[in-house]
Amino acid sequence: MRNFISVADIGPLDRAVAEALEVKANRFAYKHLGENRTLMMIFFNSSLRTRLSTQKAALNLGMNVIVLDVNQGAWKLETERGVIMDGDKPEHLLEAIPVMGCYCDIIGVRSFARFESKEDDYQEKVINQFIRYSGRPVFSMEAATRHPLQSFADLITIEEHKTVERPKVVMTWAPHPKALPQAVPNSFAEWMNATDYDFVITHPRGYELDPRFVGNARVEYDQDKALAGADFVYAKNWSAFSDPDYGKVLSTDRSWTITAEKMALTNNAFFMHCLPVRRNMIVSDDVIEGPRSLVIPEAANREISAQVVLKRMLEEL
Repeated sequence: MRNFISVADIGPLDRAVAEALEVKANRFAYKHLGENRTLMMIFFNSSLRTRLSTQKAALNLGMNVIVLDVNQGAWKLETERGVIMDGDKPEHLLEAIPVMGCYCDIIGVRSFARFESKEDDYQEKVINQFIRYSGRPVFSMEAATRHPLQSFADLITIEEHKTVERPKVVMTWAPHPKALPQAVPNSFAEWMNATDYDFVITHPRGYELDPRFVGNARVEYDQDKALAGADFVYAKNWSAFSDPDYGKVLSTDRSWTITAEKMALTNNAFFMHCLPVRRNMIVSDDVIEGPRSLVIPEAANREISAQVVLKRMLEEL
């Protein structure tokens, strides 16, 4: 695997999950792969789970790790071509990227949607420049339109906890005070569509996702109807995708918050969320602290998804 930016890069999901469970059972079995290899993790945005889990995965594989926070302690980077650089950004990404490539063997990039241009966001201008100019294998630690390490961890978690071969998985929009990118819901939908699960997306009107990520999922505007019989409930906020409202908050309707009453409509479903979560906006305290909450095992599996990806990239070096 040269680069990892979507589910298409991981190959057959049954093999990927089996490899993940093998890695989870013996995290240091492949430590020789990373000897004398260096991972550079580049953050344009804040991180907790992605930073810690990916660094831990690299250490499990024997790698050296360099972490660069672009907006803290590094030069501010210009990302647009053709601009007169007379502002506060003294270095261009087109020089910075190949320089970074000189110091490492694999690059991880975290760069969110900016909501300045849907075209720029959905063309993944930042991570694609790293792929084109770094000369190194590149993987996404969340980009503008996808978060594949999170979605892979979500899949591992569902596979570990499902009690039927074809569970009903419901991804539900939930309210949030800020405009959030569509990367996590896009990615989760893309990975769920690659399985044979019964997958449903529910959200208020106006929050339709890009159809290429919705795929064959059933879209239901009645949350209660969608939740009926669910085995897994994946709650997540996202801002509007469709023009002219791209990147906007259209609703903070608290009736979409996942509560015990909402979970009672399900088939004793597990609750999932990628974290961080706004308690009592996205989900009530009793649900996230309850015995059917998987948010901690889900977060723990971020180490495993990252380690499988890095292992495969190291194997091709």
